[in-house]
Amino acid sequence: MVTGRSLDVAVNGDGWFAVQANDGNEAYTRRGDLRVDSNGLLTTGNGLPVMGNNGPIAIPPAEKMEIAANGTISIRPLGQSAAELAVIDRIKMVNPQLSAMDKGEDGLMRLKDGAEAEADAEVQLANGVLESSNVNIVDSMVQMIGLSRRFELQVKMMQEADEAEKALASIMRLE
Repeated sequence: MVTGRSLDVAVNGDGWFAVQANDGNEAYTRRGDLRVDSNGLLTTGNGLPVMGNNGPIAIPPAEKMEIAANGTISIRPLGQSAAELAVIDRIKMVNPQLSAMDKGEDGLMRLKDGAEAEADAEVQLANGVLESSNVNIVDSMVQMIGLSRRFELQVKMMQEADEAEKALASIMRLE
């Protein structure tokens, strides 16, 4: 979904962003609605710090911030000219085998063995976009209601067939 917001990023293809979970360990997500919190930490929309090369990414005060396709974060420090860009860090992106991962109760993915995945330079980002669900909730609800009504109709038809069978058996006994 195109947003045009410079801090909205999505993994282009396979891969995950590394974040620091609430328990302090590294976990993985595809949530790319990034923000800079009041402490200067780069976080996901749900407040989890985004991991860089050496831990959570801290963003100093800046006039402008850019995230490159390879995850490199550059800023233009306050009061500097447009040509003065400083590289801050690089978002850690990983691409482990799905079979080696488990989904935690918090909705984050982790390696089954509890280790941290190695950064993968092949994983690329798309800027100004967010990954959205591949399910249309309205269509799914309409389809579910239709299936429920069909099920109720078939149950009613089976009950009527059962009643007709009992009535026929009763008539046959009378003769």
